[in-house]
Amino acid sequence: MERRNVLRFGLAGAAGSLFVPTTIMAAGNFKAGSLPMAGGVYYTKERPGRWAKKVSSHLPVIERAGSKINVRTRHPQDAFKHYIVKHTVLDANFEYVSEVMFDPMKGEPVSSHDISKLGGTVYVTSMCNIHDVWLNALKL
Repeated sequence: MERRNVLRFGLAGAAGSLFVPTTIMAAGNFKAGSLPMAGGVYYTKERPGRWAKKVSSHLPVIERAGSKINVRTRHPQDAFKHYIVKHTVLDANFEYVSEVMFDPMKGEPVSSHDISKLGGTVYVTSMCNIHDVWLNALKL
């Protein structure tokens, strides 16, 4: 290929990349089910992927109680056979806030988290040892 063609196509490609739209994840602008990896890397009510029959027992339920949120996953803890491993809270920018790990030999997976310094949307994950990670959101 001639040197001029290489330069021409190279410059055209570089200029064209300036006009390709990009996704910007602004704080709180996404619903949990509309995020890019929902239904594949993690699951949501709207995008349960291969686990469509597991939504009610795996999706974390979030309730606000003043400056805290209480999270519950309606899932039995069946010793080490099938259980919820942990709840994780992420802020509006998907930064780690807190997590609570569960003993699969004890009680139901319920956790409480301080959100007094958060705004926008809070994202919560519930991790099952068999049915992967589930994400739900609460707009503050």
